[in-house]
Amino acid sequence: MNARNILTISGLLIFAIGSWYLASLNQATEITKTVSDTEFGGFYLRSARIFGTDDDGQLLYEIEAEYAEQKENKEIELQNVRINYSSGANVPWTINADVAMISDDYDLLRLSGHVVAISEDGFSGQVTEIRAPHLDIDPIGYRAETDSRVQIRIGSRSLTATGMLALLQDNRLHLKSNVSGKFVP
Repeated sequence: MNARNILTISGLLIFAIGSWYLASLNQATEITKTVSDTEFGGFYLRSARIFGTDDDGQLLYEIEAEYAEQKENKEIELQNVRINYSSGANVPWTINADVAMISDDYDLLRLSGHVVAISEDGFSGQVTEIRAPHLDIDPIGYRAETDSRVQIRIGSRSLTATGMLALLQDNRLHLKSNVSGKFVP
């Protein structure tokens, strides 16, 4: 081995060690930056499923969402939401919304954006559909309430009102004001 080969190998070795050292410095910087971006400790999920149970652990309802993210105020925002009650809960309603906010005490869901509640066993035994821009749901108490405008279809009949309270398990609906409707015989 001549001096030229030794010098070339030494140069390559020094270059490799220098590259490794610079790469390790760059990695540490990236990790520090990533950690500092999530200081509040929130989370996010794709294809989230949340199960609500009673005191005995029996399934009451399931919330499915395409995306879930915990906000800094500890509320959880869900996107493209679907709420299904279990057959044991005896609540024949399915509720869909663009966005749902779960309160920090997990007792209330605030739905917004194209909120639609549908029951195949609705009022008078006919398919019933409720549409509203906003709806507050107490999933364990089986209550849905809004002060905004609602549209209700029961078979071929339709109603509009301002404000509503729906007792989902009892299949009862209370309209608050400005009720008008169309009934076809």
